[in-house]
Amino acid sequence: MDLNKSYKKEISSLAQDKLQGVNIILVGMMGAGKTTIGKALSALLDKDFVDSDHEIQDRTGVKIPVIFEIEGEAGFRKRESEVILDLVQKRNIVLATGGGAVLSQENRDALRQNGIVIYLRSSVNDLYRRTRHDKNRPLLQTKNLLERLNELHLQRDAYYRETAHLIIDSGKQGVRFLIQKLIRKLTTTDLEFLPNCHSGPTMQTITVDLATVSEKRHYPIHIGHGILKQIDLVLPHIPQKRVAIVTNETVAPLYLKEFAQQLEEKNVKVIPIILPDGEAHKNWQTLNLIFDALLKNHCERNTTIIALGGGVIGDLTGFAAATYLRGVPFIQIPTSLLAQVDSSVGGKTGINHPLGKNMIGAFYQPRLVLADSATLNTLPDRELYAGLAEVIKYGLIRDPEFFDWLERNMHRLIARDPEVLNQAIQRSCENKAEIVAADEKEKGVRALLNLGHTFGHAIENGMGYGVWLHGEAVAAGIVMAAELSLRMKLINDADVERIRALFLQANLPVVAPKMKPERYLELMLLDKKVEAGKTRFILLDKIGEAVMRADIPSEILKETLLASMHE
Repeated sequence: MDLNKSYKKEISSLAQDKLQGVNIILVGMMGAGKTTIGKALSALLDKDFVDSDHEIQDRTGVKIPVIFEIEGEAGFRKRESEVILDLVQKRNIVLATGGGAVLSQENRDALRQNGIVIYLRSSVNDLYRRTRHDKNRPLLQTKNLLERLNELHLQRDAYYRETAHLIIDSGKQGVRFLIQKLIRKLTTTDLEFLPNCHSGPTMQTITVDLATVSEKRHYPIHIGHGILKQIDLVLPHIPQKRVAIVTNETVAPLYLKEFAQQLEEKNVKVIPIILPDGEAHKNWQTLNLIFDALLKNHCERNTTIIALGGGVIGDLTGFAAATYLRGVPFIQIPTSLLAQVDSSVGGKTGINHPLGKNMIGAFYQPRLVLADSATLNTLPDRELYAGLAEVIKYGLIRDPEFFDWLERNMHRLIARDPEVLNQAIQRSCENKAEIVAADEKEKGVRALLNLGHTFGHAIENGMGYGVWLHGEAVAAGIVMAAELSLRMKLINDADVERIRALFLQANLPVVAPKMKPERYLELMLLDKKVEAGKTRFILLDKIGEAVMRADIPSEILKETLLASMHE
């Protein structure tokens, strides 16, 4: 499309001022010009163009007519909804939707809440002229095309108008004229009245509800990109104008100064406690460094302790908060993916012992978890991949749809797409929050969260803490648990291959380190799930359903160990 230079310059300036970060979503009948207009608009406004139909084809590997033939329209609509609900989480895109996307109320709500929706309206005659030779639209393969178009238009027009913020008649006008008309509409519309069209950081909040016979407790998990700068999220959870921030030598140079400065601007005194980095330091000696600083600074029972770092910092800080003065307020600000999706949620705190991992600790819930996915930009690749092991775990133990989603989106997680990361963190936290609410002290269903951990902790301990990252050991451990489930005739070879393939996509190990089977068995006896001298394993009945078993024949367990250590 050729627009004169002065007009392009004007549009560019307007886009920067008003449309930056805003999604523009095109709806309308097939043949209305959504793809053509969308591509031109995205190029002019410097936005990414996405076509939902093309996305469906990319994900399935087959053309839409084939999906209709195999799965019918209902199957296609289900796939379409999944894609749309994923795509609207992006920002700064132009999205061209399929003609029937508005048939679902959930789709209509999601589209309207996540961008400026524009209905490209065309007459049935114009639609007929544009589609009469098109053989790739399953719903239009009929002898009386004009009648079919009229029927679909009558069915869908009200839905388009309900969803749209703006309506543009495409008619017979050329692309240039339509784009100019669209830009004028967009730049004169008050975006403040359109939900979620601003370019600021978006945030989701999950509540962890902990109910007992005598009391009901709850705390929020805030998830978003760039929310560490929103200090007002933290302030309501600080009862005293004094906090101790526990972090480590790696995280402190990245985030401590700015975060502490924000607190100090609100007249909150900050006591920094900087610890050495790494799993090898998750012990009594490092824990005492926290106690030394708290006592030296005369910290009181209302002095909040904030954990700013990964899983090791969160576990150490939580245990210190649980035991200092028999319990002080505690906030989790996890900066690693593993901590954001797992260790910061649920109140498990503790330290390692030379004879076992996490064998000394306490259940102690934070007042707040603030997970800023922007902090993952500074996370080393190896640490990011390690966190993905815990993400995959949720799909395996209770959320098969999430597992399917991970198979489709792992490449975007590896690429650190902020919208996809936020979705993965949110879904993981939702799963864990539900489990913790049902079983805070791990007397039942919460044990399922330890899928792969019995093997994984043995790997960490046997190889020396810090040699294998926790997530790496858990990944290999989950594959071992899958192999054991196969040998117990619970799952099949295809399931094991899917699990192995997803961990390989995530750049995680699927082969266990070589140790004598007897050494594995010795280390696994130190597991917290051992009862009456028997190691209890979390196995898979199928992808999305886990079970605890203690009836594992020793010969099958040894076969699994030996098989898991070979390429």
